[in-house]
Order: sequence, then structure tokens, then C-alpha cells
Amino acid sequence: MNFRYEINLNLPLYSDLNNIGNPVYIGNNGVGTRGAFVIKSGLDSFYAFEASCPNHAPNNCSTMAIDGQNVVCACEGYTYSLLSGQFLDRPSDGKRYYDLLFYNTTRSGNLVIISN
Repeated sequence: MNFRYEINLNLPLYSDLNNIGNPVYIGNNGVGTRGAFVIKSGLDSFYAFEASCPNHAPNNCSTMAIDGQNVVCACEGYTYSLLSGQFLDRPSDGKRYYDLLFYNTTRSGNLVIISN
């Protein structure tokens, strides 16, 4: 399912996105599977990632929580970087693991648009 969501940086809800390295959770219906995490990664650049842990099917514990500049899955405690999308504590058990699902971001004036 495709989506497009506009974030107005002038709104208090999104004021953290005016500073580099401060993530925000967008939990609106229709944004990704379980919402999205957005972080300002540079002067005019932003990253957006799916909020559901990529290493198992969505369930009651798969929506991750912000921990600084990372997100953590409550199911297994897996940690992912919001500045790279990388799975930080990847087990060395030979199984295949995934990094965060990346969404497109575009800045237009005071709007940041996330989409897939």
C-alpha cells in the first residue's frame, strides 16, 4: 500500500525535527505498517524508516520504541540505528537478518514529505 505523509516543521508536534539527530515517531494510520520514525540527518536531509521491526511479522510487540538515535524492538530487544538504518546487534547465528525499511523523504520549504 502506497502512502504519502506531510510533516509541517512549524508545528510543535514536530519541533524536534528542526535539530539534527532528534527522531520523531509518526504513528498515523496509513503511514507504513506500524508508522514511521523520522530523523533529521543533516542541514536539509531527513531519514524515515518503518516502525515495525523488520526481523519478524508485525505482532503485538513489533512496533519499536525510540532510544536516543536508535530504535529498539520490544520482542527481542534488537537495536537499530536511525542514522543508518543498520541492525546494530545482529546475532552471529548464521541466520538472515534485515536492516530497517527505508522510506523516501523530500523537503519542500517547511514540509518534509515521507512516502514509499
